[in-house]
Amino acid sequence: MNLNHSAPQQTLVHGGRRSLVLAVFTAAVFTSALLLFAVQPMFTRMVLPRLGGSPSVWSVAMVFFQTMLLAGYAYAHILMRAARQLIAVAVHIGLLITAGLTMPLSIAGGWGDPPGRWTALWLIGVFATSIGLPFFALAANNPLLQAWFARTGHPDGKDPYFLYAASNVGSFLALLSYPFILEPTLSLRQHIVLWGAGYWLLFALIAACGWLLLRSPARAEMAERADAPASPPPTWAALGRWAFLAAVPSGLLVAVTAYMSTDIAAAPLLWVMPLSLYLLTWVLVFQSRPLLPHRWMLAAQPFAIVGIIALLADSDSSLLLLNLAAHLLAFFVIAMASHGELARQRPAAEHLTTFYLALSAGGMVGGLFAGLIAPFAFSWVAEYPILLVLAALCRPIAKVGWQRRDRLFWAVAVALGLALLIPGLVFGWLPRADTSNAVLTAIIAVALASIVLIRRPFRAAFAITIAVAMIRLYPADEARMQTVRSFFGVHKIYDTPDGVYRVLMNGTTVHGAQKLTDAEGKALPGRPQPLTYYHAKSPMAEIIRAVRSRKEAMRVAVIGLGSGSLACYFEPGEEWRFFEIDPAIVDIARDHPRFGFVRACAPDVPIVLGDARLTLAREPDHHYDLIIIDAYSSDAIPIHLATREATAVYKSKLKPDGIVTLPHLQHVSCSR
Repeated sequence: MNLNHSAPQQTLVHGGRRSLVLAVFTAAVFTSALLLFAVQPMFTRMVLPRLGGSPSVWSVAMVFFQTMLLAGYAYAHILMRAARQLIAVAVHIGLLITAGLTMPLSIAGGWGDPPGRWTALWLIGVFATSIGLPFFALAANNPLLQAWFARTGHPDGKDPYFLYAASNVGSFLALLSYPFILEPTLSLRQHIVLWGAGYWLLFALIAACGWLLLRSPARAEMAERADAPASPPPTWAALGRWAFLAAVPSGLLVAVTAYMSTDIAAAPLLWVMPLSLYLLTWVLVFQSRPLLPHRWMLAAQPFAIVGIIALLADSDSSLLLLNLAAHLLAFFVIAMASHGELARQRPAAEHLTTFYLALSAGGMVGGLFAGLIAPFAFSWVAEYPILLVLAALCRPIAKVGWQRRDRLFWAVAVALGLALLIPGLVFGWLPRADTSNAVLTAIIAVALASIVLIRRPFRAAFAITIAVAMIRLYPADEARMQTVRSFFGVHKIYDTPDGVYRVLMNGTTVHGAQKLTDAEGKALPGRPQPLTYYHAKSPMAEIIRAVRSRKEAMRVAVIGLGSGSLACYFEPGEEWRFFEIDPAIVDIARDHPRFGFVRACAPDVPIVLGDARLTLAREPDHHYDLIIIDAYSSDAIPIHLATREATAVYKSKLKPDGIVTLPHLQHVSCSR
C-alpha cells in the first residue's frame, strides 16, 4: 500500500491534525538540539584530562562539531532529493538505529596517550571514533525535520524557519543546564545514561514525524506549490555570501572562547558562555518579531568592533572580569548583526536545505581557521583581530560605482596608513613611556574612523586593519615580544626595556624570569639565580631546603617546567624529574639564548613529555620526597590536576614523609 495516498484527499489538514503535526515536529527539533548540545560539554569533559586541561581542547572540539554539522546538513540535503519520501524516512530511521547501537558513549580505545606533536589531529580522531556517528545523526535532524515539516501540508510549512529558533532554544537550555544543574548534581556515568535515554526518546519522536509526513495529504503539497510562484535557486554569489556571514561569527566564537578559557580557567562553564550567546543570537534573529531589531544591531556593530580594538590595545589585567564581559557583549552584537543579515536573506522553504548547507559550510570554515589553521599559521592570536576586520564586511554592501573621489580616498588612506606603520615596520620603533599614551590615542582614533566610514564597509575594514596592525607593531608595554604558539597556548618572551631581565609569560601570568646583566650592563657569569616566585627567599625555596635538610639524596618531581628556573635548585646526588605537557615550553627552557637555567644548572635533568596525571602515574610508588605542582597556564587552573583522583596519584608516589606543594603566584600550599 502506498502510504503517501492513504491519507484523506484534502488540501489542508484539519485543525486537530495541524496541532499534532506542529507539536510533534517542534518537540523533535527541540529534543534533538538539546541532545546535540548536551553531548558537546559532556564528552569534552571526558577528554579534557588527557590533554592537561588545555583551553585548545575546547577550540578543537568546536571545530569537530562544526565539521560534523556540515556533514549532517549535506546528508540532509542529499536525502531530501530522493524521489520518494518513504526512502528518505527509512534511510534516516536506519541511521538513527545504527548510531544508537554504538552507545553508551565512551572514549574509543586504541588511541593511547596524546602525541607531543599534532595533538589537534589526534583529538579530532578521538572525537570522530567515539561520538562521530551519533553526533552525525543528530546534526542532520534540524534541516531534515524542517524540510519534512514543509512537506506535511501544514500552513506554517511555507516558512518553517521558526523551527530553527526552537532548535536553538533547546541548544541554549542544554548548554546552560550542564554547568549549573547536570555537572554539579550527577556523575559522568549518570550523564551518559540520561543522555542515552533521551536519545531513544528522540528516536520515537522522529519516527512519529516520519509517520506524519508519510500520512500527510499528498495533494496538499502539490496544490500549495502550484499556487506559489516558483522560487529561483540561489546563485553562487548568494551561497558565498551566506557562508561568509556564518563563518565570521563562528570564527569569533572560537577566538573569544580561547581568550576566556586561557585567562580564567579551562572549565565547561566558561566554554558554555560564549557558545550560549552564539546560539541565543540564532534564536533572536529567526523570531517572527525579533526582540532586538536588526537595524539596532547594525548600528551597534561598529562600536562593538572599536570596543574590542580598544581592549586589545590596552587591556587592564586588574579588570579581568570587566574585560571579559566587554568581549562577550561585543561578540554578541557582532554575531547578531551577521546572523540578522542571514535571517533577512533566507530563501523560500524549497531551498531550505541548501541554505543550511551554506551556513554549516561557513561555520566550519570559520571554526577551522580560528581553531586549527591560525594556531599553526601565526605565532600570536592573530585570528581575533583578523575576524574583526572581516566583521566589518558582514554589513550590507551597497552597489556603488567607482568614482574619482574614491581614488582620492584610497590614495589618502593608503598614504596615511603607511605613515602610521612604517616606523614600526622598517625602523622597529617602540613607544616610550612618554609616547605610549599618544600611540594608544592614535590607535583608537584610527579605529573610530571606521565608524565614520561604516556605510562603505571596505573602507571601514581598511581603517580597522591599520588599527590592528598598530596594536601589533606598537605594544603598550614598551617591549617587543617574541611569541611562541602551540596547542597549549601562546608563550611570550621579552626583555625589559633596560635589558636587565628576560621574562616568560603565558596570558597574564609570569612563568619565569632571568637576570641577564648587572647594573653596568655587563653579562652575568656563572649559574643564573631563580627569580619571581622561586627566588632564594621564597616559600618554595624554604620548602626545598627543609626537605633537603632531612634527606641525603632528595628525589623531586616537578609538574610544569616554565623557564626551568627550579632546575637551579638541583644539587649533585639528587634525583629531579620534570613533567611537562607542552613541547614548546621544553624547547624554550632548553634554548640557551632564551633561558639558561636548565643548561647551566641541570643539563641532563629528565623532562617527561605528556600530561602529568598520566605520566606521573607510571612512576614507581612511594618514590619521591617532594612533588611540586605548578602547571598553571595564564590564570587558568588545570582542574583535573586538583581532583581527588589526581591527589590519590600524588600520594601514591610520595614516600611516607613526603610533601606535595601547589605553588601559584606568591602562595604555596603543602600537603603530606
